[in-house]
Formats: sequence, structure tokens, C-alpha cells
Amino acid sequence: MKTKQIIKRSAAFSKPFRVTNGKKFKLKDYDPGDTGGLDSEDKPRAKEALQTGVQVLAELQDMLYAQRTWSLLLVFQAMDAAGKDGAIKHVMSGVNPQGCQVYSFKGPSAEDLDHDYLWRCEKCLPNRGNIGIFNRSYYEETLVVRVHPEYLLKQKIPPSLITKKVWDERFEDIRNFERHMNRNGTAIVKFFLHVSKGEQRKRFLQRADLPEKNWKFSSSDMAERAYWSEYQKAYEDTIRNTASPESPWYVVPADNKWFSRVVVAAAVIDRLSELGLAYPKVDEKKLEEIAKAREELMAAK
Repeated sequence: MKTKQIIKRSAAFSKPFRVTNGKKFKLKDYDPGDTGGLDSEDKPRAKEALQTGVQVLAELQDMLYAQRTWSLLLVFQAMDAAGKDGAIKHVMSGVNPQGCQVYSFKGPSAEDLDHDYLWRCEKCLPNRGNIGIFNRSYYEETLVVRVHPEYLLKQKIPPSLITKKVWDERFEDIRNFERHMNRNGTAIVKFFLHVSKGEQRKRFLQRADLPEKNWKFSSSDMAERAYWSEYQKAYEDTIRNTASPESPWYVVPADNKWFSRVVVAAAVIDRLSELGLAYPKVDEKKLEEIAKAREELMAAK
């Protein structure tokens, strides 16, 4: 299949999961088990489609790197065990490591807390020509910090600035921050890997039961599971208030990893294809230099 066809199909395939206007967004309208009409028998075809998508993604990334005008930021947010690491690993497997950086954001350090909450992410934004991947991000500030407001009190913010409007103000800050990045050549795509509570339980049990997965088990992840409803509300409100045409959210069904990875790959391909990427054209002087060098190489033994 030709690259143009894959790009066209990627746009159509990922569109049902894209949120560009959060006004009427409701998380319950998105099924974590959705497979777009495909079933387990289509799994091999989906894996093949992913590999094809990875190849096209590599082509687009090569042009992004060569052109060096745009950069791309991919933001991954999810409940624990939703498959962020696996999605990043499989979808970005064909990308040139020189043009891609991955950052995983855990709890803020003492240095982070001496700055505003965007600071630690802002300094990790991708260079022009590069793809940056945030495994968790500044959105933790409207998710985990909202579910656990005691974390907000540790951020050294003047008490007079912590009002009942604090979350609306953070949504406004993030919208402005992303608008600024877009206006300066950093395209943003945000993914919420939407896993069901039942599937999360199943994956936690695998981590407990299988020796090769024991290292993934975390008691803190189990503790956060008790706040499931609060997190769902926080995600819904966050997506509703920060989705835009320039910085869309993709609510990716994550109960079936083989399907979620195809959706993520399709969304990344679609966004890169919108950037007007092309290899830089060289001027006449450069062409003459190339021709001369070629003649010398052909004449050499």
C-alpha cells in the first residue's frame, strides 16, 4: 500500500477517537473495550497494519528531522496498567533514536517544587525536527494533584492564590501554554489510554502471578485504584477543558493492546501528515557542488 493511502486511512481510522472540542465531552461515551468493529480474528491484520504504520511513521519522522522547522510532542496519560509503555515502545519502534526523546515524569523533585508546575516539562520540550514523548506530563497537575489536593499544598504556592478557581485557572494556563507552543512550531497530540477497571484488575493480577511481571507490581498503583471514580471525573474534566483543534486529545480504547497501538500509530501519522513535511530543497550552488563531488568520486580509484 502506498504511503498516501496509509496516511488517508490513518486519518479516517483515528478520527472517531479524536476530541477537538470538549464542550459536550463525556467519558462514558467512549468504550474502553471498543475495537472499531474488529474482533480477535482480525488481530494478525491489526499487527500487520501497525508494522506498516511504523514504517510510514519512520518516513515522516525522517522528513521532520531533515526539515527542522516543526517539532512534535506526544503526551501519554492513563490510569496505571493501561499500556502507555507498550504503546510508546511498539509505535515508536521504527523511529530514528537521534530524533526522538522520551521523558517519564514521576513525583516532582525539590528543585521542581521551587518552580512553577510547567517548568519541569517545559525544559524537556523537543527541539525543532524532533519528536518528544511525555510519559505522563504537566497534566498530572489537573489529575493526581486534583485527586490528592494535599499535593497542591506542598507546591509552595502563596496560600492566597489557591482558591476554588485553581483548577479552572490551570486549565486556562495549559490551554495558553499549548497555544503558544503550536504558534511556535511544536505540534501536540495527547493520548488518554482509556482502560476499564476490570481490565486493570486483570493486569494487576498478572503482575502479581507471573514472575516475569512481578517487577511491574506496585503497591502505590493498588492504592490509587481506590480513587478510580475520582480519577475518571478528573480525566473527563481535563479533556473537556483542554481539547482543541490544534492540540487534540485521543481517547484510545485500551482494553485490547493490539487495537490501542494501531489507533496511536494512526493518530501520530495523521498529525505529522498535516505539517507539510518535505525534504529541504537545495539551491543551484549546492547542486553544482554535488555534481563536482560526484565527478571526483567517479574518477577516483
